[in-house]
Amino acid sequence: MKALVHILSKLPFRIYRPLAGIAPKLFASVFFRQKFHRDLNWEHPSDINEKINWLKFYGDTSQWPLLADKYRVRQYVKQCGLEDLLVPLYGVWQRAEDIDWDSLPEQFVMKPNNGSGKILICRDKSTLDTTRWTKKFHQLLKVKLGNVLAEPHYNKISPCIVAEQLLDNTKQDVTSASLLDYKIWAFNGQPAYIVVYYDRKPGQVTVDVYDCNWKGHPEYIVPSAHFHKGDHTIPRPAVLDKLLQAASRLSAGHPQIRADFYLVDGRPYFGELTLTASAGFNESYTSEFKEILGAKTSLPNKTH
Repeated sequence: MKALVHILSKLPFRIYRPLAGIAPKLFASVFFRQKFHRDLNWEHPSDINEKINWLKFYGDTSQWPLLADKYRVRQYVKQCGLEDLLVPLYGVWQRAEDIDWDSLPEQFVMKPNNGSGKILICRDKSTLDTTRWTKKFHQLLKVKLGNVLAEPHYNKISPCIVAEQLLDNTKQDVTSASLLDYKIWAFNGQPAYIVVYYDRKPGQVTVDVYDCNWKGHPEYIVPSAHFHKGDHTIPRPAVLDKLLQAASRLSAGHPQIRADFYLVDGRPYFGELTLTASAGFNESYTSEFKEILGAKTSLPNKTH
């Protein structure tokens, strides 16, 4: 198997890409090898990338389709006693053709529940080309995200389209072109680090890392054309303790989870839960930070 992985990893991505859907573990081995120039250690995984991949195929993923579902995760958030953190919901549709555009307010956010990054941010409905967006969502609902980078749990999500309130990014502690996204890494109920994404623009985002005492760790970020290091300290959120408590509840019983939150006008809102951050192929963290996160991820016994 190792020889096959080495051979395939020398091929262009487009050649072996179909393996993500038909042989996802093999794809993960090949892509990992091509990306990091070393073999993924399935027997003794160490860093967070290796452990995320291990969990995909050997962990208990029975809850993953619910937790990764941007609509049905709301049920889980309520069960955790955190309903007050949910963004107000405007509508849910199983088919793009059924979207009731007339029922929506002038401003809203719309997204598929099983995708990543494909979001309609509407600030003025009068200028919205609803025909184009109906066609776009029709296509997005057909995408099998699990077959893109070997994340099988996404293919078990029943697709739908969700419309929610548009949060105002001008009412934040820091001037930003986008909402500040507080991504809290937590491990079996224990929050550890907060990665903040802000100033999102096409193809790039600024990233900061803080520990739970709000000490900055810029040394953990690997800058690239897409990921920029922040050049100033983001103020410690007044509700940081509430965010950490929420992340603790949401991650209880799970080896690792990244729980995302927003803060608007001092009020926290739940964003989403991520079980396979960067699909287990993260390049924006240093090796040291990936090992730190991996050390905090306790793996259960294999389930299959």
